[in-house]
This record gives sequence, C-alpha cells and structure tokens, in this order.
Amino acid sequence: MEKILEFKDIYKNFAELKVLKDVTLHVNKGEIVTLLGPSGSGKTTLFKIAAGLLKQDQGQIMRADELRTGYVFQEPRLLPWRNIKDNFHFVQQNYLPKKKAASIRNSLLKLTNLEQTLDNYPAELSGGMKQRIEILKAISIKPDFLIMDEPLKSVDTQTEVNLRNLLLRLHIERNIDMFIITHDPEEAALISDRIYVLSDKPGVIKKEFKIETKKEDRTLKHDEIYSTIDEIINIFMDLVEDYQWNRDHVDSIE
Repeated sequence: MEKILEFKDIYKNFAELKVLKDVTLHVNKGEIVTLLGPSGSGKTTLFKIAAGLLKQDQGQIMRADELRTGYVFQEPRLLPWRNIKDNFHFVQQNYLPKKKAASIRNSLLKLTNLEQTLDNYPAELSGGMKQRIEILKAISIKPDFLIMDEPLKSVDTQTEVNLRNLLLRLHIERNIDMFIITHDPEEAALISDRIYVLSDKPGVIKKEFKIETKKEDRTLKHDEIYSTIDEIINIFMDLVEDYQWNRDHVDSIE
C-alpha cells in the first residue's frame, strides 16, 4: 500500500526531558489512523513534527508529494481581529477561487448549524463553537489529507457524534485520509482503520491495533469494538505508575 505519511525511528527531547523514543508509524492511502495515548505522552509533539512546527532530534519523516493537507490544532487558531468569514478566507485563499471557497464555507457552516457566525469574531463564540470552526476551516480547503490533534476534545457529546459522522462521510465519499491524535479509546475504535497506542514519557509505541469491522457497522456494543476499547484501557491502566497503590487503597476512602 502507498504510504502518505511515515515516521521512522523518531526521537525528541526538550533539554533533559525525553518526550519521544524510537517512534515508528505510518498512514496508508485510504486510511484513517489514530495515535492514542495518555496526557503528556508526546502526542502533540508528534503532531507538531508532522505539521513542520518542530524538528525531531533523530529519525525521519516522509510525506507524500503534492498532498493538500489540512491541520486541526488542539486549541483553535482563529485570528482574533478577523470575523469568522475572514478566518475562512485566510486559509482558503491559496487553494480555491473566491466563489468556490464561499460556496464550500457556507455549506459547511450550514451543515453544522453555524451559518449565523459568519460576522462574529472568535471572542464572541464558545469554546465548542470555535473548535467546530477549526475543524471546518481545515475541511474548507478541500484537502486530500487531514492531520488533527484532539479535534473533538472540547465539544459536547451530540456535537462529537455529529462531527465524527461528518469526518467518516468525508473519508468515505471524498477519499480524505486522516491521521488523528486523541486520548479517547472510544473515538479511536469507532473511526480508525488502525490505532497506535503510545506510552507515557518517553513516548514509545506499545501496540498497534487493526480494526476489521466496517466503519458503518461499528457501535460500542460490537464485539470487536468493545474488546479493542477494553484492551486499550488495560494498556492505559498499566501505564499509570500509581495505579496499583490506588487499587489497593480504594476501600479505605470514605
């Protein structure tokens, strides 16, 4: 299969703090791949390396040539001095004719019940609304590939379901491939073709999961999805240094 993104033997330190150690993973054309790990495991560091915002200390990163890539950051990167319409224009102007860009922007906002925000400024919107717009901005350039850092972290449950379904539709109907960084095993199992689980610092790949169930057939009650989530949670529990202490003393808490 054709690889569109590959990390090979990636190491990254910040002074004495070892963040990533020998991380190797890849995304094939036609896939949604997630990187799953606990808070502080180096996930965002790897995202920044993928986005070209950080340089690895060792190892190689490969990206497919001429791949139009949209990025979704963990914290929305909206220009506070521009309204939402102009924030979209800022990212779309290098990719699409003005009329086409406006049509896509308006369709996305209407689809997610945000069409009324065009004239608003970021400070006037809730955190969840800003996060939705951050995702829509990345989609609005008609990307071939999306790289996203915790895209559904700050939205309510119903919005999370709606956005996840939108991402799946884009993947299936428009062949948009995705690399998603998350801390949520359920999100990963419901959307991914493959999942990499990252340990705590220094981040190393603990296990790779491949999910065979068709995306449209996945529910939390499906045997493969349920067992995958359960195994991931068990890996997470093993990574928590004080878990044994907490388990042994839980009965003493009144």
